[in-house]
Amino acid sequence: MSTILETEEHKALRAAVAALGRRFGRDYSTALARRGEHPRELWAEAGKLGYLGVNLPEEYGGGGGGMAELSIVLEELGAAGSPLLMLVVSPAICGTVIARFGTEEQKRAWLPGLSDGSLSMSFGITEPDAGSNSHRITTTARRDGVDWILSGRKVFISGVDISDATLIVGRTEDAKSGSLKPCLFIVPRDAPGFTRTPIDMELQAAEKQFELVLDDVRLPADALVGDEEAGLLQLFAGLNPERIMGAAFSIGMGRYAVERAVEYAKTRTVWKGAPIGAHQAIAHPLAQAHIELELSRLMMQKAAKLCDDGDDIGAGEAANMAKYAAAEACVRAVDQAVHTLGGNGLTREYGLASLITAARVSRIAPVSREMILNYVSHQTLGLPKSY
Repeated sequence: MSTILETEEHKALRAAVAALGRRFGRDYSTALARRGEHPRELWAEAGKLGYLGVNLPEEYGGGGGGMAELSIVLEELGAAGSPLLMLVVSPAICGTVIARFGTEEQKRAWLPGLSDGSLSMSFGITEPDAGSNSHRITTTARRDGVDWILSGRKVFISGVDISDATLIVGRTEDAKSGSLKPCLFIVPRDAPGFTRTPIDMELQAAEKQFELVLDDVRLPADALVGDEEAGLLQLFAGLNPERIMGAAFSIGMGRYAVERAVEYAKTRTVWKGAPIGAHQAIAHPLAQAHIELELSRLMMQKAAKLCDDGDDIGAGEAANMAKYAAAEACVRAVDQAVHTLGGNGLTREYGLASLITAARVSRIAPVSREMILNYVSHQTLGLPKSY
């Protein structure tokens, strides 16, 4: 794995996080998922070591870095078999939005806890009738004196049961039509009228998915993050990190799968005493998978650099491309790893079978590959929209 584009500090961070990941490993994650439990020990240890808030400002307990550093943390944990999905949501999306647009009180209330792991936050944007079309968001906020009243529904929201609050994307009542001007609200988990229902998923993961209902949830004025008129700027501040971290998640998973397959191919013998990895039918697809993962990382690093430099538009294009490339590379890497092991690839002993479903998710969430292709075709290539 090349780290030529990384600083010495980045290389040291990568090595340290990899060591932490190996202390827990794939068996730890899969056992928790089967029991329906959360990786609290790993989360707490990562917070204690400063990895959870490595992207958040130092004055609020963070590491003072950015998405370049946080993506390294998630990738290396994933490569060790113990990815933390909530890294995508809590420090990357919510932490970034609050750090950039929150009031001083909001920053002091949330960022130290998001940094050390004592607090966590979910992110609610997807709706039943909107899907990938965020312009159809119908969750609305209306003023009632100095308070806000939120009403609406959200689906496929991760980790709400373990989060202290959810950053909800809505629109003000007078913006039900026309251009989307999203506004973001911090909704405490115990707010009256705010209910959650688990979604029954075939995917085996520690972090559960929920449908949320906001039934006239009353919030104080200071629940609003940023300016209600800021529009897409605030939303991009969260969505670009989301896509970068989605790429990191996929790259880590793909690396884990390839490394397990390479270990197997080096020792498994079938014909004439030579390991199966000596045969090009086995070696070449694994080499191709490695190449594609490395190329995905390059685009992810570009996206992280643009994001950390404050270039939201440039980061938007690169982050979408990185997420697309990493997801495709991950799916092919997992498929080839399972194929390399044959029947053993479907056993619990080798820990690859559960990745088949997980890898598929990387193509779907947080944004589908088709929507990314739509974005690139009309935003980058200038082609007309089909929708």
